[in-house]
Amino acid sequence: MKSNLYGFLFGMWILILLGGGIMVTILGPFTIQQFGEFHWMLASGIKVLIALVLVVIWILILLKLKNWIFRKEIKF
Repeated sequence: MKSNLYGFLFGMWILILLGGGIMVTILGPFTIQQFGEFHWMLASGIKVLIALVLVVIWILILLKLKNWIFRKEIKF
């Protein structure tokens, strides 16, 4: 049971580090220059939407991982 829990925590930290790396390297320098003086607002909105989608995907992956670990442990 402890090894499965440690595996889940390790997977969770890997996803956190991977998500942070994606945010900093890909979304950080993302800009849009074609919309005049409001380009920063549009770029920020797009960054927020991408970040929210990534958070939802990460949560779904962690839920599936958690369910798989605990179902294997309980043997449903």
